[in-house]
Amino acid sequence: MSEDEKSPPAPPSGGHARLLPPDAGRDRPLFIVSAILVFLACLAALGARSTWTSSERWMDDLDGSLTVQIRPIEGRDADQDAIDIAREISELPGVTRADARSRADSEMLLEPWFGTSGLPSDLPVPVLIDVVLDDPDGVPLDEIADILETAGIDADIDDHGRWSDAVARASQLARLLAFGLLALILGAAAAVIAFAARASLVARRDVADALHIVGATDSYVAGLFQRRFFSLGVKAGATGAIFAALIAILVAVGGNNADALYFLPELLFSPFEIVALAMAPLIAGGVAALSARLAVEEELRKRW
Repeated sequence: MSEDEKSPPAPPSGGHARLLPPDAGRDRPLFIVSAILVFLACLAALGARSTWTSSERWMDDLDGSLTVQIRPIEGRDADQDAIDIAREISELPGVTRADARSRADSEMLLEPWFGTSGLPSDLPVPVLIDVVLDDPDGVPLDEIADILETAGIDADIDDHGRWSDAVARASQLARLLAFGLLALILGAAAAVIAFAARASLVARRDVADALHIVGATDSYVAGLFQRRFFSLGVKAGATGAIFAALIAILVAVGGNNADALYFLPELLFSPFEIVALAMAPLIAGGVAALSARLAVEEELRKRW
């Protein structure tokens, strides 16, 4: 056989599509499954991003502040003590501000457990001082303790260390779970595409045999399936990403108050989510193309 006979024939314009024409009956179920997997993958990625940003905010809030809890002493006005101590703490180096809270503020914090009927007036409810720091690493614990001791006030200082550690562990676990879910979904998508590519090769065995007879290499035949499944993957990826974006927008704007929005994805406020969703069709197409090519090349090596 001459060199010209060994090389695969150059297809005319649109020849690849003619060799492997779209089959709506076979492609539709695969398209739907692929779009659902991309949808789930996008939600997992957005969830991982939301967890990351939320945990960073929580850590910044905890690391950049501390709380002084003043216990009421008989014969003294706890609210006034909190105001006086807050004024002295605010003058310390490294302190941005110190805000004294009243007994009424403490009772509001206890409402979820004790209701709105109010607490007995003789119940020694502690009052709080919120201290915001300039430098999270420069916490003036000793200076604050000296101020409390000098004033003869019974109080506890909470630097939020145990809370920040708990938040860090919880956020790390949530990130690992989100990224693990994303990896599982991508693996499932690759397996589905590989199975579909093998089924497509079996359905078009006559085309593959004819191309092999005229000198087409395994790489050329696999390339036909690669291009076909890349196109299908891009379309399914775009569909799944659009639905994921709609769900994320509904969740992000569907909270009833600002506190609820604090925990929700920031699709409307950060370009990262928009770029990630825009890249989803290309990633889906790449995964589909690579899975199809590897699966078809493996099957062809077994046959010939």
